[in-house]
Amino acid sequence: MKIFKKKAPEPIIPVKAIDSIQTSHPFREIKAYSPNCKNEMRLYSLLREAVPIIDAAINKTVRLAGGFQVICTDEEIQKDINKFLANIKVNASSVGAESFLSIYLDQLLTFGTSVGEIVLNADGSDISALYNASLKDIELALDKNPLNLKIYRKEKNKLVPLEFPELVLVSSLNAEPGKAYGTSILKGLPFISGILLTIYNTLGVNWDRVGNLRFAVTYKPSSDAGEKAYAKERAMQVAKEWQKTMSPNSGVSDFISVGDVSIKVIGADNQILDSQIPVKQMLEQIVAKLSIPPFLLGLSWSTTEKMSAQQADILTSELEYYRRILSSVITKVCNLWLKVHGCFTDFEIIWDNINLQDEVELANARLTRAKAIEIEKRLEI
Repeated sequence: MKIFKKKAPEPIIPVKAIDSIQTSHPFREIKAYSPNCKNEMRLYSLLREAVPIIDAAINKTVRLAGGFQVICTDEEIQKDINKFLANIKVNASSVGAESFLSIYLDQLLTFGTSVGEIVLNADGSDISALYNASLKDIELALDKNPLNLKIYRKEKNKLVPLEFPELVLVSSLNAEPGKAYGTSILKGLPFISGILLTIYNTLGVNWDRVGNLRFAVTYKPSSDAGEKAYAKERAMQVAKEWQKTMSPNSGVSDFISVGDVSIKVIGADNQILDSQIPVKQMLEQIVAKLSIPPFLLGLSWSTTEKMSAQQADILTSELEYYRRILSSVITKVCNLWLKVHGCFTDFEIIWDNINLQDEVELANARLTRAKAIEIEKRLEI
């Protein structure tokens, strides 16, 4: 029987360090998107914040809508009404009907429904301002007669009918039959955008792991019993010295150790997946939904001059469609202004040409037509 027993070596506990890395993008509402959800306003606002190309496309569409001018049969009334539209107060800090329409169209594209209000002065003798209302503050519903739209104001979780609904401007984009609210142009994009955000987030995580090098330091004790007995202490000492060597405040330093110590870069043998093809596929879906030519969004995809012209024509047709919706809003404001001022005249809303290329094409068309008429006259003689 041995009086002094040999101390059994303690089990080796591997030294490891785990950094907390976010594995999911922060826009969880997009990831949890359900096609049948009713409250989509928060989702669409978050979508514009999460995917910058969507926000850029909507902003460019609003700016490309351009300005307008009201043409009346009476020149004096025309001068007054255009002066009124250029100087009317909008919301708290803006001036001009074009500022009101920019916000109005932005809301219409994002949520599918836009609401504004014509604000009269105290005695109701003139229009004092135009106000862009938030969809969170109102509720739209169809009456028993589906041709009548009911507008309610939300007050303390109660719906209060508006006293003067004739002063409210409401527009719906591609409203489904039997529904008061319109359809956002962002409908169908949450799923695509969720995949795109997952790819971008994974790229960030991979670069955080691989770009900022992490090392696996392994200490293998020999078969010597004495070395095995103190394997834990030596492993802790190796970890401490390695941490000191890799500290950003230590500068350039060397790591010296005794024994079988191996150092490998974590993830050096792994290959990061190529993201260009899936990202381009997702962006193609987004661009197709928003009807914006890729070159306007800074996407340098291969295209021809003829294809670019066709894309510009498609964008022009989209802008003309939005202008027809805005024209009804302008018409209502102008009709009320004429009524409160006791004026009776016919007017027409003339929009600016979308770009200079349209001016050139119209000029070339008029020149070609004039030449054709001149040639026809010569042939008749």
